[in-house]
Amino acid sequence: MIWILPAAAGALLLLVRRAPRATAVTTAAATLALAVWAAVARPTTSFPLVFTSGFAVDGLSAVMVVTVAAVALAVLVFATGELREARFYGLMLIFVGAMLATVTATELTVLLMGWEVMGAMSYALIGYWWRDGDRVTSAGVAFVTTRAGDLGLYVAAGAAFAAYAAGGTSGQVLGLAGLPELAQPWRDLVAGGIVLAALGKSAQLPFSFWLSRAMAGPSPVSALLHSATMVAAGAYLLLRVQPLLVATGWAGPLVAWAGGLTALLLGGVALAQRDLKQLLAASTCAQLGFMVMGSVAGGAAHLVAHAAVKSLLFLGAGAWLTVLGTKDLSGLRGAGRRYPVVGASFAVGALALAGLPPLSLWVTKDSVLAAVHDPWLHAVGLAAGALSAAYAGRALVAVWRGSRSDGRPSETLSWAPLPVLAVGAAVLGVVGLPAVWAWWSGLLGDPGAARVDAGSLALSGALAAAAVLTALVRPPEPRPLTGWLGLEAAARAVVWRPLLSLARGAAWFDDRVVDGAVEAVPRLGMAAARLARTPFEMGVDGVVRAVGAAALGLGRLARRPQTGQVHTYLAQAAVGLIILAVAIALVR
Repeated sequence: MIWILPAAAGALLLLVRRAPRATAVTTAAATLALAVWAAVARPTTSFPLVFTSGFAVDGLSAVMVVTVAAVALAVLVFATGELREARFYGLMLIFVGAMLATVTATELTVLLMGWEVMGAMSYALIGYWWRDGDRVTSAGVAFVTTRAGDLGLYVAAGAAFAAYAAGGTSGQVLGLAGLPELAQPWRDLVAGGIVLAALGKSAQLPFSFWLSRAMAGPSPVSALLHSATMVAAGAYLLLRVQPLLVATGWAGPLVAWAGGLTALLLGGVALAQRDLKQLLAASTCAQLGFMVMGSVAGGAAHLVAHAAVKSLLFLGAGAWLTVLGTKDLSGLRGAGRRYPVVGASFAVGALALAGLPPLSLWVTKDSVLAAVHDPWLHAVGLAAGALSAAYAGRALVAVWRGSRSDGRPSETLSWAPLPVLAVGAAVLGVVGLPAVWAWWSGLLGDPGAARVDAGSLALSGALAAAAVLTALVRPPEPRPLTGWLGLEAAARAVVWRPLLSLARGAAWFDDRVVDGAVEAVPRLGMAAARLARTPFEMGVDGVVRAVGAAALGLGRLARRPQTGQVHTYLAQAAVGLIILAVAIALVR
């Protein structure tokens, strides 16, 4: 019911389209209640599908279901002040259901189902305003890019099945828990496919550019897809299969370095942005990079805290976009003062994103780095943390410095989730503290996870404070990096255009060669028929015509005696009798 309830309610909204806001919020609240219950009760279920499939709530998925359901509820409450269409709430609820199915799946088949539905819903939500061609194009770029990575899951499932067919595995064929036990080379193929899919979904290098395109959707979509769901699904999957990555020997370091370089380079991209949503999008890529650098316990702690922080920041940006009509940093000067509820909440989120003590990401980021033993990678992580403080400080300065007299000064009830998320952004780092860490790492099934020490916390806190103070005193000048390190242009040049050229060549071959061969067959048949008709068919036709002409001539001869006169018929009968008599006499 954790995932069936929101998915069914979303499908119903798409069909009925009645009371969408109340239905969505009520469903999200019920889902959160179910998630909390499941986190305590830890239910499991299994059923025959292709093989033995199932869903289960263990320590990691317990954390995820509560995080996803809580953020979904906050985002949907916020969305009631901006959007009224049933289509939006239906798509959002189906997306939430797909994400919950993904994080509770115990086997690759059902995980793939949730993964695919999640990708389809993300396409529909990013391109929600479908009459805008640019937004639809952005949705297409995001969808195609993530789909390219998603193919890795099919490779992984195929390799796991091949290992079963070759006798290299037993038990639950595609079960996530049994993947480290696969024989070679299947284990490496499974690991490679999962890494590809997860890096693509989490917008890590070289796939990061699709997250920039995803900002074309409504702000609540950005808040949900890019905090606790969608992009977090890739990080979750890598945390879930950590034993498999370790077993290969190469996949773990590859993922850690991919995350570290993404955190560093996309932090630089975030620092250079003029658009607040683009800054937050680039920072999402960077923070997801932290999640996959270290231990399961550290990555999960950072994932949960980041979900609260980033959903808060995206919703704050959406609130200002609604009332002020801009997301440009220069146009948001003084917005925090003009709207103090949003401004204060945003400030907490930005300071937490900066890693400033004692807020959440200060602790969780260092919990990740505590498990990084490569000194070079650790240095990359520290540098990325300093960049986090710099771009977060820049966003904070932009919205609080100066004053505004335009716009509506009133704040709406739909903004109520912002202070709640701000509390989460402030306190969720408690799981990384030494007094709580043993319980947290045991809950995540990672009891040996490295614990952060006071010296590391002090160093990272000092770096964060220095970067924020620098931004306050002398904000860095933004430089346009609309291409996000040229990643999209490179993808188009290296992958997309060659694929299109190959497709055009294949189409030419199909039209000219394959179709030409098919069309040549009937032409050859007709030519052979014409050749056969001249010597044979004409002769047969001549015989048929001769028989017909002879029959016609005999018919004419037989018609002549038929005069209609009785005495003529009597004479003919007499002659016939005489001839008959003569013939009898001669024969005898």
